[in-house]
Amino acid sequence: MKELSKAYESKDVEAKWYQAWMDANAFHSDASKGGEPYCVVIPPPNVTGILHVGHVLNNTIQDILVRWRRMQGRNVVWMPGTDHAGIATQNKVEQALKEEGKTRDDLGRDAFIERVWTWREEYGGTIINQLKRLGASCDWERECFTMDPGLSAAVTDVFVQLYEKDLIYRGNRIINWCPRCQTALSDEESKGEDRKGHLWHIKYPVSGGVEGEFITVATTRPETMLGDVAVAMNPADERYADLPGKTITLPLVGRELVVIQDDYVDKEFGTGLVKVTPAHDPNDFEMGQRHNLESIDVMNEDGTMGERAGEYAGMDRFACRKKVVADLEELGLLAEIEGHSHAVGQCYRCKTIVEPRLSLQWFVRMEPLAQPAIDCVKDGRLNIVPDRWSNTYLEWMENIRDWCISRQIWWGHRIPVYYCDACDHQWAARETASVCASCSSADIRQDEDVLDTWFSSWLWPFSTFGWPEETDDLNFYYPGGTLVTGFDIIFFWVARMVMAGLEFRGEVPFKDVYIHGIVRDDKGTKISKQLGNFVDPIEYMDEYSADALRFSLMMILALGHDLKLPKDQIEVGRNFGTKLWNAARFMQMQDNSFVVDIENPVFDPALLSSEDKSIIYEMNQSIQACTEHLERYRFNDYAREVYDLVWHRLCDWYVEYSKSVFYGDDDSRKKQVLTVMHVVFANSLKLLHPVMPFITEELWQSMGYGAEGDFIMLERWPESQEMTALAAFGITEDVLAYVQDKHAVIRAGRMLKADLNIQAAKKMAYIIKPENEAHVSLLSEDEPSLMMLMRAESIIVDPAFSPEAAMPSAVLRLGTVYMPVDGVIDVAEELGRLTKQLDKLSGELKKFDGKLSNPQFVEKAPEEVIAQQRERRDEIASEAEKVSELIKALS
Repeated sequence: MKELSKAYESKDVEAKWYQAWMDANAFHSDASKGGEPYCVVIPPPNVTGILHVGHVLNNTIQDILVRWRRMQGRNVVWMPGTDHAGIATQNKVEQALKEEGKTRDDLGRDAFIERVWTWREEYGGTIINQLKRLGASCDWERECFTMDPGLSAAVTDVFVQLYEKDLIYRGNRIINWCPRCQTALSDEESKGEDRKGHLWHIKYPVSGGVEGEFITVATTRPETMLGDVAVAMNPADERYADLPGKTITLPLVGRELVVIQDDYVDKEFGTGLVKVTPAHDPNDFEMGQRHNLESIDVMNEDGTMGERAGEYAGMDRFACRKKVVADLEELGLLAEIEGHSHAVGQCYRCKTIVEPRLSLQWFVRMEPLAQPAIDCVKDGRLNIVPDRWSNTYLEWMENIRDWCISRQIWWGHRIPVYYCDACDHQWAARETASVCASCSSADIRQDEDVLDTWFSSWLWPFSTFGWPEETDDLNFYYPGGTLVTGFDIIFFWVARMVMAGLEFRGEVPFKDVYIHGIVRDDKGTKISKQLGNFVDPIEYMDEYSADALRFSLMMILALGHDLKLPKDQIEVGRNFGTKLWNAARFMQMQDNSFVVDIENPVFDPALLSSEDKSIIYEMNQSIQACTEHLERYRFNDYAREVYDLVWHRLCDWYVEYSKSVFYGDDDSRKKQVLTVMHVVFANSLKLLHPVMPFITEELWQSMGYGAEGDFIMLERWPESQEMTALAAFGITEDVLAYVQDKHAVIRAGRMLKADLNIQAAKKMAYIIKPENEAHVSLLSEDEPSLMMLMRAESIIVDPAFSPEAAMPSAVLRLGTVYMPVDGVIDVAEELGRLTKQLDKLSGELKKFDGKLSNPQFVEKAPEEVIAQQRERRDEIASEAEKVSELIKALS
């Protein structure tokens, strides 16, 4: 054994062991090693990213799974890498250029892309190094980047395949446009956020009708009325039965608008009439297509009004809104302004309000790809955990829209489509074209746009293994085992990976998808830089250790729910690490040269006490429970199980019990107790390793449990034994029941002190009257440990004991525990204190009973409030009953 220091120095230990694992290439595997594969692909963080608590949660879960499966003997690969993050990365470099007084146009496309690559080389590895600090056991030899040559070739190949199947097309459609990034966004990249706004009711004059006749339309975006081409009504709306055939004059512009009838119009919303602006609203665009209407674009790419906006040209869109409203009001055409909350789309990168606008873009036809991805969830080939997210997945897939995949930026995979200006031929090519595929003219050009970043990451589960080449690793590790991700990218990434996997590999890309919640602060607010509540996980790791952060997160991670992370919560993990460390030091202090064969320990049934048998059984139960919890993705149950084994069952009970043996003279018992303690501790380290890899490796090595050069991360995961096997060591149901009852005796003895305000360290005399003769010898044999655990001055086991006067006692399954108090407390004074306490509790109980019997309170109060009140009432009643019993015992 290596003698442990008094305190655990996490920073030095973590750096030491991570480097040792890397030097030993302990995280790497490949198909040639055979066995049962288990593959996890990391959700590739943006190359611009830095570690945040969400990353810590996500990657800790993945690391637990891969370390656990590795210890089970599986052939494990955890595929790491980063995403090129087209818009975000381009923004970073453009900001740097801005500080130099330059723009990307000053550099030109090729030079700008070179500049981005330089930026990536300098800053792109930050989050990878931070993941290593966290302890992530990724196969770093395989680290990928979505712009790597191989992955880029896969992107091009997929585009060409879909293009040739007519599943990719180019068309004029309404898309989400970010005026700041000046690029199209997919529907999923335009995050709708509920905002308080207004519904403006505007009067539109009716031409050819009664003089002064108006109709009223309602809109949330008055500035877009400049592009109106029609007014729409529901054909079943009798209020406007005479409106068809008339023309409407567009205020401020004077354009004549037609009246159309369309079932899309909601009769109950607003006035039942809607303005139709095909170039600036997706639903209006669809109506425009159905009724063959013109599309008038009145806005520029930067969010200013265009030349077709007339006198408003050049104004910012929101300034134009104010001006339009003011002008309408001045003309007497503003009928009403109504408060109205509605979802407003924001760019997922820069938070700018997006603008629906008509634009020529590239799209993927999603319906043909979606159906197989729907079927695989319904028939069980793909398992989503928790199951409630299956409904979310299916709802989106069954209402899927075509995916806008073109982006008007330079950084990314350029669309592999070419145009011939000589013969107008258009084609897609896997290799860079130099001449026209039709007429061989050199007068060709490539499409200027790049592909949506997600177009590369939807191929991640197989492009990272060399696809479209049929590599050994691809065929061995695909499909993967588990995908771990947050619910916010079910649509961005998960669903698309499933579609791509089925389309290009014929199989789902993974068997299970585990969806975790998001991390919130102690007020329940999502942690983010924008909200100012961002916490730097590196600071947490510096202060508490990586293990403490990982373990604390798992302790509060309920299946499928969000989790709050107040800073003091991480102390739970740190304190647990300290407990582990001190338990190891305690064992070393007993005998620092003691050697145990952890895999094949020698237990002598004749030397095993009931406490020895109980802790061996509890270790076995924890092994079984931890395995089951991990199989079911119940990470907090797993963490709590091993926490309870180490902290409560091993340290609080068995270590304290062992002191009565170690302070005695029986060497054979000392060795047997030390053997049991080491076996339980070593297996606890194995169970803990996936979540606390650093301290468990340090303790495993320091305690001499493994051969030199071996790592705990490569040890075999413990396997539980059946009761029939444990019976060979005398572990039976009767023995286990006795130990539980004996612990109840110890707790009762401690509680008798506490109830009478006697200090815990005060040694008291106890008398135990066993319930039957069978327990007399057992309790007598356990007298030394009972003395130690109850902090007793003396313990008498007497089946014939009968107190001469009232005496504090507790009736239990094993018998009755008495605690004489003569000369220890002032009985009269204690009776006075307890009587006052009972009076106070009775008063509180009366108040609760009055409130809970009041029909007005019970009928009006929320159910959770009533439940809390009843729970508190029951607690007070129980406390009052206990105090009453103490008064009887002392009277």
